[in-house]
Amino acid sequence: MAKLYFYYSAMNAGKTTTLLQSSYNYHERGMDTLLFTPSIDDRVASGKIASRIGLTKDAIPFDPSFNFFDYIEKIQKNLPKLKCILIDEAQFMAKEQVLQLTQVVDTLKLPVLTYGLRTDFLGEAFEGSRYLLSWADELIEIKTICHCGSKATMNARFDGQGKIAREGEQFEIGGNDRYIALCRKHYVAGNVGT
Repeated sequence: MAKLYFYYSAMNAGKTTTLLQSSYNYHERGMDTLLFTPSIDDRVASGKIASRIGLTKDAIPFDPSFNFFDYIEKIQKNLPKLKCILIDEAQFMAKEQVLQLTQVVDTLKLPVLTYGLRTDFLGEAFEGSRYLLSWADELIEIKTICHCGSKATMNARFDGQGKIAREGEQFEIGGNDRYIALCRKHYVAGNVGT
């Protein structure tokens, strides 16, 4: 039975690496996958999924107006070995897009594996994450650690002086140069461990 999965974590837990490994496993067994990434994530290039350990793969870019169900339904007719849908940075999806993914699972009978952050740099849920946490069949936490060795649950954005940002736009693309995963205690204290 197909299911909607949400793999979530704080920054730098290996979500993208896990996604790319899952896609590889399907391909190794002669099955096709479709990979999606938000068009705003252009750290490497638009339409590229790239992990911090150097793995990369082409993906279909999506924006807020993209309709996952319509796109996948059309592709499925011409891709008989399509067996799995994988979405990187799923927190950037809109509520309607998460609903479309439930339709992909329930109507097209394809498993959908989504990977993303649970919360933003202020500890607020992203729209896509909120609805994935509500509607996914399976929730899987991928764990990472704070500089103190405790489990990291918070995504801290920091400025040029190494101080935690406490205001700003929710969507700001960045990697280790702008964000760090922290435990709640060090997030609240503003201690980025530098």
